[in-house]
Amino acid sequence: MKAVYFDSAATTKVRNEVIDAMTTVMRNEYGNASSTHSFGRSSKVLIEQARKTIAKQLNVSAGEIVFTSGGTEADNLALQCAIRDLGVTHIITSKIEHHAVLHTVEQLEKTCDIKVSYVKLDADGQVDYADLELLLSTHGKTLVSLMFVNNEIGNILDVQRVGNLCKANKALFHCDAVQSVGHYELDLQQVPIDFLAVSAHKFHGPKGVGFAFIRKNSGLKPLIFGGEQERGIRAGTEAVHNIVGLEKAFTMAYANLETERAYVLELKRYFMSELQQAFPDVVFNGLSGNLEKSTYTLLSVCLPFPPEKALILLFQMDLKGIACSKGSACQSGSSKGSHVLNEVLCETDMKKPSLRFSFSIYNTKEEIDYVMSVLMDFVKA
Repeated sequence: MKAVYFDSAATTKVRNEVIDAMTTVMRNEYGNASSTHSFGRSSKVLIEQARKTIAKQLNVSAGEIVFTSGGTEADNLALQCAIRDLGVTHIITSKIEHHAVLHTVEQLEKTCDIKVSYVKLDADGQVDYADLELLLSTHGKTLVSLMFVNNEIGNILDVQRVGNLCKANKALFHCDAVQSVGHYELDLQQVPIDFLAVSAHKFHGPKGVGFAFIRKNSGLKPLIFGGEQERGIRAGTEAVHNIVGLEKAFTMAYANLETERAYVLELKRYFMSELQQAFPDVVFNGLSGNLEKSTYTLLSVCLPFPPEKALILLFQMDLKGIACSKGSACQSGSSKGSHVLNEVLCETDMKKPSLRFSFSIYNTKEEIDYVMSVLMDFVKA
């Protein structure tokens, strides 16, 4: 049986170069970075070099990069501390955000004296910018939390436009950039984002590490208390090997961005063409079928199959060695289905099977051909 991995939006294969870098650190650089002896100083140098590397690419200062356990922690750091430390009383978000944002906001609404507004979305899941501007003109100190690239349907947010609207209305802008950093350039001197969340395992780095960008002089205080690591913002002994792995994956992602983006985009274009030819009534959910307005790494497909086949399609794909998903991996155990697709699909299409295929440099057109043959055999069965 073939083994085909089309679920890179859930997590990516770690590059060999990243594994080599991490292995070297685990073998040789085992000092605690908070220790003042030479072993500790050596580890500290690696952490600070990684911080500078990331900061340079994003055009920010090294002190604005805080290493975390991943995107979820970075989201929580920004959202929870903005309420506690910055006097935010109003959060604007959307109903198709990642649950790291949605569930945090829901909890804050229950436990804190804040108002939560959900910006209107069009039929494709795009933000209604006029409604956002209207929401920004009401209530008190506001924080907007919108993701750069949607993890289920691939829609790309106009972060420059949102940032400008927030700045004009004296609001803070938090952006979950987990699906975009490592795949798109971002200059944070040009785009007025106050808080950013990033996770290494989305761009061929290790799991369990990411970072938050926190704009200088924001006033945020720690979410996790303890030691003085990460300039007092995030306590806990740093996982030096993970941070070095993050740096290596980050560096390679941007060094090879143009060639790798072109390769993966061609895979997506080819897959779309094959699907349309085989199943003329296929629907690409959200804007995932728009090569300009959605990420090149993801395609969300509503297949014109009978509802009774929807229940077993993902199972059959797995039996054939194909890894894809119905939505976010973080909600795979949920019986409610995708909250994103619930917002963008009509009732008829919700009864049909929708699958998310997400691609990387490790995929091939031959793998797409295999997936197509499995889909065609399935619908004939």
